[in-house]
Amino acid sequence: MEEKNFIAYEYQTKTVKAQNQTKVIDMCEAFGWEVTDITPGLINNVVISFKRDRKQKHKQELSKLERQAESTFKAIDNLENSKTTSASIFSLIFGIISALIFGGGMCLTMLIDGSVIAIVGGVILGIIGIVLCSVNYVIYKKMVENKTKQVLPTIDDNEEKLANILEKGNELLSADEI
Repeated sequence: MEEKNFIAYEYQTKTVKAQNQTKVIDMCEAFGWEVTDITPGLINNVVISFKRDRKQKHKQELSKLERQAESTFKAIDNLENSKTTSASIFSLIFGIISALIFGGGMCLTMLIDGSVIAIVGGVILGIIGIVLCSVNYVIYKKMVENKTKQVLPTIDDNEEKLANILEKGNELLSADEI
């Protein structure tokens, strides 16, 4: 009778943004995880299933490095999101105020009959509202550009840190094979 080698695995699943799928797979593979399945998730997400040998050597060190890599990856993701967060909030508030000014101009011209001053004032307010709405996108892009310049060195440092952590994990895996 032929003897079978039994391997006990540990499993994990990660739900990530579709654009981060390859980064997460590379990160997990550096710590001994193998991809078993990739399924689409909700709203631009994917669910990735992994398995790893339970009796892997250097498992504690790999787990420690994996936690460091995940926290660094999360920091990079938060920094990427911070590029647009404050600009989006400002843009929404500025857009609402601009639309209210435009609407106030329309109200002046339509609701007060026979007053030339109200019509002229309403037209001026409407033009101001339209100009502010038009300028909103330009302001948004400039704010994102400034924030990107500010955050980019930190992102680069964290990506370098993440690459070093992944190299250490890969070295530990390679030490098992020798």
